[in-house]
Amino acid sequence: METLSEQAALMRESMQKSQSVTDNMVAILGSFDHRLSSLETAMRPTQLRTHSIRRAHENIDKTLKVAEAILGQFDLKRQAEAKILRGPHEDLESYLEAVDQLRNIVRFFSGNKSLKSSIRVINQANNLLGRAIFKLEEEFRQLLTSYSKPVEPDRLFDCLPNSLRPSAASPSVDGHGPKPHSEHQTRSLETVVYHPPALIPARIMPLLHDLAQQMVEAGQQQQLFNIYREARSSAVEQTLRKLGVERLSKDDVQKMQWEVLEAKIGDWIHFMRIVVKLLFVAEKSVCDQIFDHESLRDQCFAEVTANSVAMLLSFGEAIAKSRRSPEKLFVLLDMYEIMRELQPDMDIIFASKYCGEMRGAAKVLVKRLAQTAQETFGDFEEAVEKDATKTAVLDGTVHPLTSYVINYVKFVFDYQLTLKQLFNEYNDGDEDEQLASITTRIMQALQNNLDGKSKQYKDPALTQLFLMNNIHYIVRSVRKSEAKDLLGDDWVQIHRRVVQQHANQYKRISWSKILQCLSIQGLQGGSGSFGDGGSTTNVSRAMIKDRFKTFNIQFEELHQRQSQWTVPDTELRESLRLAVAEVLLPAYRSFIKRYGVEKIH
Repeated sequence: METLSEQAALMRESMQKSQSVTDNMVAILGSFDHRLSSLETAMRPTQLRTHSIRRAHENIDKTLKVAEAILGQFDLKRQAEAKILRGPHEDLESYLEAVDQLRNIVRFFSGNKSLKSSIRVINQANNLLGRAIFKLEEEFRQLLTSYSKPVEPDRLFDCLPNSLRPSAASPSVDGHGPKPHSEHQTRSLETVVYHPPALIPARIMPLLHDLAQQMVEAGQQQQLFNIYREARSSAVEQTLRKLGVERLSKDDVQKMQWEVLEAKIGDWIHFMRIVVKLLFVAEKSVCDQIFDHESLRDQCFAEVTANSVAMLLSFGEAIAKSRRSPEKLFVLLDMYEIMRELQPDMDIIFASKYCGEMRGAAKVLVKRLAQTAQETFGDFEEAVEKDATKTAVLDGTVHPLTSYVINYVKFVFDYQLTLKQLFNEYNDGDEDEQLASITTRIMQALQNNLDGKSKQYKDPALTQLFLMNNIHYIVRSVRKSEAKDLLGDDWVQIHRRVVQQHANQYKRISWSKILQCLSIQGLQGGSGSFGDGGSTTNVSRAMIKDRFKTFNIQFEELHQRQSQWTVPDTELRESLRLAVAEVLLPAYRSFIKRYGVEKIH
């Protein structure tokens, strides 16, 4: 127990000491807190001063940076001003950089208008910019004008595919139609590649682009448009004049001799291909490279090319509206073909809304050429039937009208794909049937006219020979041409029988009287007798002698007359000679056998 009591006393004593130590530590810590608070209070002014100094330093740094930026802008302004005053001729790229610097300076001071000098600097910079843009405008005008020269024709010809260059042109055939379609066949076998020329050197294009861009940014679009239109439209129009393009009216066309007009139409077809596929494509490329703004670019291109397009199409319109004549059909079809060929190119090149009038004018010309070609083809049938030429074919050979019409029809079939396309687009019904129908009517019109011309002959035998020669020529020509496929075998067979009918009629009319001289009719019932050698009795020697004399006279007259006549086809001539011999020789031999010459004496 005593031990426990002692231990308890010690524990109480220890706890009292710990409490005393704790109280002392609290007192000490309380003293520290008080002293720290006093120290913090004493240090606060120092902290405030240090923070102020730090902020002051930051403000000074910012101010120095602003001042440095401002001074830098003033320095840039001086540099830009020096470049502007020197002008763009020495170093255009550096001049353009100076213009950009001036714009940046204006933007800088416009955002720092609190600075006393901002307004003054902005005004100075704007004045300098105004002078710079004026000089840029003059530089753009001078640079564009100096490189906007007409393209020489030979340079354009060199950009064409080989088959379309002037030296490759085919001559006209028989004076009818501009060219056979061998040219079209040659082109179809060749890969046709066009190489539009560079109208302005590649090294100049970036400079023109940058100048144009600066003028746009300065709000000088109208001045830019005017300068570009004046320089480039003049170059394009001069190029057309160098090629030989003329603005001709319907009256001008009407006054021209056909040979002159035909040559001009051939040239126009060539020019259309050159201008659309080379010159306009190249011009559009120039526009696209200079202008970034789509609307301005399209408007400039439209204005540059409008007059040239009108000049080209006006010639086509004049031809389409001029007086129709058969020989114009093929050039009309050629013109229709080239317009159809170029239509997709024109739709692409003149795709913008500013070129709508040009696209419309091209489509109108295509339709007008098609209409005039159809009307001319229809007129030809009537012209053939009513042809009243007094050209006499004295020897009964093929009439010039026949050869002309057949050559015409051959050319028609050279253009049959074009005609079928034309019929398909502007007429109802099957195009093959339409072409066959018109061709059949033309052939019938020719035969009707030949029937009329055959009546000019006083000798009915020559009438039949004339018709035989001409119908045979028609049939033979059709059989050797593509017309046979449309007209058909039945047509050919029918007209071969017509030829044979005329040959039979010729044979009957020419030789019937002579054959009568070799006939026994009228010789029987005479008073004489030839005895046992003769084939008949009661025929006088005088009558036989008279028959021989008459035969010889008529034969000689017929020979003299018909030796002036012609059967130009060798095969037909031989066939006719054999047919006459088959009738005449047996009759002659029979007569000689029956009434031998020796029995007359």
